[in-house]
Amino acid sequence: MLFYAKPLTSLFAITALSVAFAHAEEPVSVSSKIDTEGAVLGELILQTLERGGIPTQNRLQLGGTSVVRGALMAGEIDIYPEYTGNGAFFFDMTGSDIWHDADQAYEAVREQDTENGLVWLTPADANNTWAISVRGELAREHDLQTLEDLGTYLEEDGEFKLAASAEFVESEQALPAFQQAYGFELGPDQLLVLSGGNTAATMRAAAQQTSGVNAAMTYGTDGGLKALDLVVLEDSLGVQPVYQPAPVVRESTLERYPEIETLLEAVFVTLDLETLQSLNADVAVNGLPPAQVATEYLDNVSR
Repeated sequence: MLFYAKPLTSLFAITALSVAFAHAEEPVSVSSKIDTEGAVLGELILQTLERGGIPTQNRLQLGGTSVVRGALMAGEIDIYPEYTGNGAFFFDMTGSDIWHDADQAYEAVREQDTENGLVWLTPADANNTWAISVRGELAREHDLQTLEDLGTYLEEDGEFKLAASAEFVESEQALPAFQQAYGFELGPDQLLVLSGGNTAATMRAAAQQTSGVNAAMTYGTDGGLKALDLVVLEDSLGVQPVYQPAPVVRESTLERYPEIETLLEAVFVTLDLETLQSLNADVAVNGLPPAQVATEYLDNVSR
C-alpha cells in the first residue's frame, strides 16, 4: 500500500487546486448497487473524487444491477462500480469464453460500451465470482487450496458437505460446471440446500457446522470469509466468469473531468482480493458504516 502513498497525496492536492472552482456548478452523480461491496466501492469513488476537488452528488445504493445500469444509460447518474463479467448479460454474450479471462472480459466490456457512451476505467485485481469455500481447519489439515485439490480429496472419500442455494446447485453455470470440470459429483447427502440461501446464510452454516456442513457457496470477495475462517478454493481451470469490479463512467462526464480516470486508477489498483474481503468484513461483520470504512482506507493509502 505504501507504494502508492506519494502519487495519491500529491495527485489529490494538485487536482483539488486546479478544478475546485472550475467545475463547482457541475457535480458528478456517484451511484452504486445496494449490496455491501457496492456501498464500499461507491464510497471509495465518491470520496476519491471529492478529495480530488471534484464536486459530487451522493446517490449510493440506488438499487440492483438493472436499476443502476439503467440510470447510467439514461444519464440520471454519472458513474458507479460494475463487474466485468456482467457484460456477458448486458451484450447477450453469455456463450462466449472471453468472460473466463480477466483481460479479455475487460477489453470486451470496454469495447462494447463505447457505443453506449460509457467508459470502463481501471478494474480492481479481485474476482467476485461464485466460489466454493471450505472451513479453514479442513483446508489446512488436507492442504486444500484449489478445486483440483477438492476433487482429489473427494476421490479419496474425504468428508464433505456443502451449504448452497438452490440456484447454485441447479444452475448449469455453477455447481454442475464445477463438477464437470473437476471430475467430482456431490450426492444429496453432501448438500444442504438453503431456501433462498444467500452467502451470509451459507457461510454461517459452514462456520457453525450446521447438519455437518464444512463448506459453503460463497463469492470471492465476501466480507465474512476471514472472520469465519473460510478458505476460497481457487478455480484453477477458470470455470467461472471473471467479475472484476471497475468504475463505469459516462464519456461526457469524463470529458468534463478527465482527472477522474487517474484519480480512481490510483485507488482501484490497490484493491486486491484480500483487501476487498477485509473492507467488506468491516461493514458486514464489524458493523462499520461504508463511509467510515472508505475514509479510513483512503487515509491509509494516502500516507
